[in-house]
Amino acid sequence: MSTLPVVLRPGEDGWIVAECPVLPGCVSQGRTREEALANISEAIALCLESGDKPTGELVDVTVAA
Repeated sequence: MSTLPVVLRPGEDGWIVAECPVLPGCVSQGRTREEALANISEAIALCLESGDKPTGELVDVTVAA
């Protein structure tokens, strides 16, 4: 089992867009947050099954408020 970051943002059509930034092109959507998360989980599993591997590096950045 893998844990990967997912970004949720509102789509232009009112749906919620879900994207896994460490798997380029791994994007899905849903009418609700729960549906978007379920759909991106399936998309991530398919990406990993096809041999895509996470790329890049995630780092924490501190900024002055």
